[in-house]
Amino acid sequence: MNELIGRVFSFEKTVFPNQSDLYGKLATQGQSPKALMISCADSRVVPEHIMQAQPGDLFVCRNAGNIVPPFAQKIGGVSATVEYAVMALGVRDIIVCGHSDCGAMKAVAHPEMVSGMPNVAVWLNHSDAAQKVVADAYPGLEDAARIRAISLENVVAQIAHLRTHPSVASGIARGEIALHGWFVDIHAGQILALDGTTDRFVVVRDDTPLPVAVKPAQRRAADFDLVEAAE
Repeated sequence: MNELIGRVFSFEKTVFPNQSDLYGKLATQGQSPKALMISCADSRVVPEHIMQAQPGDLFVCRNAGNIVPPFAQKIGGVSATVEYAVMALGVRDIIVCGHSDCGAMKAVAHPEMVSGMPNVAVWLNHSDAAQKVVADAYPGLEDAARIRAISLENVVAQIAHLRTHPSVASGIARGEIALHGWFVDIHAGQILALDGTTDRFVVVRDDTPLPVAVKPAQRRAADFDLVEAAE
């Protein structure tokens, strides 16, 4: 803690004075973050550091396993954060970000790891789809490869959960919200992104367009000509 407190003093004496104009603007004009990032609480994966973000750039929600519970009529911190980001802040890009060597995904693969942690065990039930997909569709994987596959499929599963939230579903239908699935490979120092066209994760490169899981495009399922004719 002494080391951390020392950094607080450093912020007050060095960082803040050098960015006082930015903090002053944020204090008086409020925030307009460019994206919502839902990432793991793992201390090795810091969204602001990865994206080289300045204060005010990102709206961040972190939890064990970068999980987004499906929408339900009950209080939940992740659900409230998503709703506020979309409806109050007008965020148009939402990123679900997983990572390599994830302890939560190891526990999904090996539930006995959290046998004495009832809250964690229940929370990780939101990743059951990822575990089931890997168990049935990725036969014969060694343990390390299986955990990596679960981690990647978990991002896909959480994006599916995200789409059940009314504010997100509405934004997608209006063509105003894009969803992104990212994976931080800590060992390689790379970011992988989910390509919604191929449904595969690919390494993000600065000379190619950023892969997007769900692109912003107006979507309406109803055929009103047929509805009117039926009436």
